[in-house]
Amino acid sequence: MSVFNLPDLGEGLPDAEIVEWLVSEGDEVEVDQPLVSMETAKAVVEVPSPFDGKVTKFHGGPGDVIKTGAPLAEFEVAGEAGKEASTQDEPPATEAAAEDEKPAEASAEASAGEQQEEAGKSEEREDSGTVVGKMQAGGEVLKERTSTVGGVKVTPAVRALARKLKVDLSQVSPSGADGVVTAADVRKAAEEGTAPAQARREQPAASKPEPEFPAEPEHESKPASPAPSSQPAASASGEWEPLRGTRRTMARTMSESQKRVVPTTLMDDADIHAWRAGEDVTFRLLRALAAGAKAEPGLNAWYDDEQNMRMVHKGMDVGMAVDTADGLFVARLKGVHKGSREDIRGEINRLKENVKNRSIPPEDLKDYTIMLSNFGVFAGRYATPIINPPCVSIVAAGVLRHEVVPVLGGVEVHRMIPLSLTFDHRTVTGGEAARFLKAMIADLSKAE
Repeated sequence: MSVFNLPDLGEGLPDAEIVEWLVSEGDEVEVDQPLVSMETAKAVVEVPSPFDGKVTKFHGGPGDVIKTGAPLAEFEVAGEAGKEASTQDEPPATEAAAEDEKPAEASAEASAGEQQEEAGKSEEREDSGTVVGKMQAGGEVLKERTSTVGGVKVTPAVRALARKLKVDLSQVSPSGADGVVTAADVRKAAEEGTAPAQARREQPAASKPEPEFPAEPEHESKPASPAPSSQPAASASGEWEPLRGTRRTMARTMSESQKRVVPTTLMDDADIHAWRAGEDVTFRLLRALAAGAKAEPGLNAWYDDEQNMRMVHKGMDVGMAVDTADGLFVARLKGVHKGSREDIRGEINRLKENVKNRSIPPEDLKDYTIMLSNFGVFAGRYATPIINPPCVSIVAAGVLRHEVVPVLGGVEVHRMIPLSLTFDHRTVTGGEAARFLKAMIADLSKAE
């Protein structure tokens, strides 16, 4: 019996949530065959099978959270000669089991030897790049893989979107290349109500995997309601529900920030009366961030609180907070310090579309050097935004407003944009933060 442990689906992610098993227990599968759809911190990806053989057991069902490195599925590999993928770090249960996996001893029997040789060949293949980490896979480079659902081809992200919008994919007309259903197709079907999904029948009890309760839980069980003694008054309404996907990640990230950052916030207003009509607010905010970092580079930096070291970046990649119904995404906008207005606007639109479709790649969700939140598109003047370590600063822009200002002994009505700068006071001084904010305000006050 071979156990497949969940590999790291994105650098450093501690866990992932099962969206849908693409095979059933008892199915025969091949190496690289899509096995399960998993939702990571921000994206939905398909995890391929690392073995040729029969799937004998699932270690969780849809909605369960599996920790990275914990068992995900078990396989019966032909001749019991298959080995775990190279991401499997756990040692054999006994010395005998370890000895059985050695090719030298497995070759003692002719039939088992041939099977062992096949297993050895599959191990020599390069990582396909479908997931982060070393994982037994075919030599083919796997891009956005599609699978067939109801006779149509879809990607994992579109399948997850269809489930969320309760759309039956088999009734959706594909418009993508090679007959692939796109996110736009699913949204159109949901808006027009042309492909409502039927309520799924519950699987028979016999087909459901029995949950395991080891000393160290392998996945998070669904939380029950609090004990009666801790429940609120009987007049309270609503039901307890677990945080899933992006909201679960957001809760973990915010808790981590609370533990690791010493935040202080400065607030001020920028007079944007000189702006031309129809000015791109987001671009101007990004350009002002670059101007602030030019004046005080220490706010465009990372801080390692364990080593007590900082890295001041020469370039600027901005983590832009994107609000969605599923929770908050922070997408990385690269090269802000050198990008043109057109290039940056195009990159912003690309990131927003990818977030909307849940198809944003993991590399676009990390390694930003400073953060920006434009919550003013909704409401609110000032805020105390939260920093994601290892960044040391974040700027938040509130809602634009008109304000009476004194001008040459008289008064005029100018447009103002409120700014809130939160910085980690362990590595940034108050003077540095104030000069950074002053430089931003000066850049925003320019006509162009």
